[in-house]
Amino acid sequence: MDYISTHRDIVEECKRGNRQAQFELYRLYAKGMYNICLRMVGRENDAEDLLQNSFIDVFSKLHTFRYQSSIGAWIKRIVVNNCINFLKRKRIYFEDLNNAYEYEFSHQEEDLGGGKVNVDAIKQALYQLPDGYRVVFSLYSLEGYDHKEIAQILNVTEATSKSQYSRAKKKLKELLKNKSLLSNY
Repeated sequence: MDYISTHRDIVEECKRGNRQAQFELYRLYAKGMYNICLRMVGRENDAEDLLQNSFIDVFSKLHTFRYQSSIGAWIKRIVVNNCINFLKRKRIYFEDLNNAYEYEFSHQEEDLGGGKVNVDAIKQALYQLPDGYRVVFSLYSLEGYDHKEIAQILNVTEATSKSQYSRAKKKLKELLKNKSLLSNY
């Protein structure tokens, strides 16, 4: 069975209004989708609300799902869009680049000085990033979107997405250093 057909029986039962199937679909994806919400908005209450609203959207729009991607990817797209819309309503700030400047960016991750960082320290630092930095960093590094996709989703230029990502990495590194969260600093 290919990934696009994953959970096809559950999806079809959900489309028929089967409450147990809906609960099962929710159970399968809620934790991962909550983590996406939390990484993007940085606040537990907002993430919980967004998760619930996203699943309301999932179940109300499930009749439009055509198995052109996996159900997980389809749900993730709804969640990401809801998070972005939430942040836009809060007027997140993206630093736009002046077109006169050209930047070269590498997909290679920066060395954090050889220090060891625990997951909680990174999460803590991630939540301290400005919303624009955090959203682009999360979409690129954690959710696997490329800068062109991020630019389309956020309605910014590709250069802005790359700049925000670069600045987010730099800021994360500073936060980790300044808080002595790296064992070698």
